[in-house]
Amino acid sequence: MIDPQLLRDNPDVIKASQQARGASVAVVDEAVAADSARRSAITSFESLRAEQNAFGKTVAKAPKDEKAALVQQAQALAAQVKEAQATVTAAEDTFNTVVRGIPNVVLPGVPEGGEDDFVTLRTVGTKPAFDFEPKDHADLGEHLGIIDIPRGVKVSGSRFYFLRGMGARLEIALMSLGLDRAVAAGFEPLITPTLVRPETMAGTGFLGEHAAEVYRLEADDLYLTGTSEVALAGFHADEILDLADPSAAHRYAGWSTCYRREAGSAGKDNRGILRVHQFNKLEMFAYVHPDQAEAEHERLVAHQEQMLQDLGLHYRVIDVAAGDLGTSAAKKYDIEAWVPTQGTFRELTSTSNCTTFQARRLDIRYRTESGKTAPVATLNGTLATTRWIVAILETHQQADGSVVVPEVLRPYLGGVEVIEPR
Repeated sequence: MIDPQLLRDNPDVIKASQQARGASVAVVDEAVAADSARRSAITSFESLRAEQNAFGKTVAKAPKDEKAALVQQAQALAAQVKEAQATVTAAEDTFNTVVRGIPNVVLPGVPEGGEDDFVTLRTVGTKPAFDFEPKDHADLGEHLGIIDIPRGVKVSGSRFYFLRGMGARLEIALMSLGLDRAVAAGFEPLITPTLVRPETMAGTGFLGEHAAEVYRLEADDLYLTGTSEVALAGFHADEILDLADPSAAHRYAGWSTCYRREAGSAGKDNRGILRVHQFNKLEMFAYVHPDQAEAEHERLVAHQEQMLQDLGLHYRVIDVAAGDLGTSAAKKYDIEAWVPTQGTFRELTSTSNCTTFQARRLDIRYRTESGKTAPVATLNGTLATTRWIVAILETHQQADGSVVVPEVLRPYLGGVEVIEPR
């Protein structure tokens, strides 16, 4: 959640963030009032408890003939303390409910507005040109026998698919390339759980307004994750990390299957495998000193860009507007690849700086020079996912319907240079 000290000292910063997101500004005043009520209740409770402790000593030292009356007073005081404690609990619950409804405070420079108000930071590579009518990835996949959507629908319903033969190998090759590069860059690989507890899902900010996108197993009170970011964030929950060296970091690469309900996307991208309910993804995740968060964000983007450049994809990097950020992100870069048959860029990766927001919720801290603890910063970014196959197939297709395999993937495919029809 947001920093309570910032809420007390400078609520206008949080209000400006809410305004940039197009979110409620009034909730900040509600949070300030709830925090004031909570602190007042705590002060009253502590005062009564101190009085109770002092009175208890008086009772202990009192003559026997006075104790009966004093015990009655002690019991009355104990009832007041119990009532004050209940007031504190209620006030804390109210504060937590209100403050958890406030998303992370956006960083300076993040564009204001919604989905269409992003800022393009750079465009890289050459837009593919063809001297033939290019096929879309769904037609290519069917022609090559590597994507089977009709059987996916038959087995599981809309937005499901099979990757067959070279299609399955292509995804594994892509993920393996990403994993090898992540390991070389100092990320520890993890195969993560895809079912998590509610507190883990809530701690990463994927419930609340995003709950409709998440699959829930009610009988088990577990959630299917839409990204391994969730499990990776929970990996160090309730821990104190060693960040004595501010340049140190705990970096992980999580490989997992992901599940999304796509509840708000009826009728959008129904064709092919661009927007589906199940896919695989390799996610980078970093725990760093808060002072290093912005530099780490740039490092994650650099890893992604190198992958896309080596795959021969034309792409752009955008600074996502505040109103299009998720609950936990204070700043986010998306990298969008050119999809020839759609004549537009489509998102392949997201990279978010979540500052200390998730760590506060999940109680992940480091020890400062003074010996006290403080929340770490968390960041995440996609390094490979099933969706990338869309851009790879369409960009590298040939007139006969075959697809040239990017050179960096060939060692993972036994040296195959071209995917031919089955």
